[in-house]
Amino acid sequence: MKTCHRFARIRASHERDIRGLLNHADRNSGRTAGKVSATRALGAKHAMAKALSRHFEHCRECG
Repeated sequence: MKTCHRFARIRASHERDIRGLLNHADRNSGRTAGKVSATRALGAKHAMAKALSRHFEHCRECG
């Protein structure tokens, strides 16, 4: 599947945020801050899927 540069930029941005949240969760495992970061990472994954799906539906290059 060929995607446009904007799709790649959206994906990279979300993956960077998710990676940061998961790293924070690993550093603070067992603490409330770690649990919150892990939960936010899961929400960020869902947000990324939604954003990429929405982009794919409306983009002329991707869809």
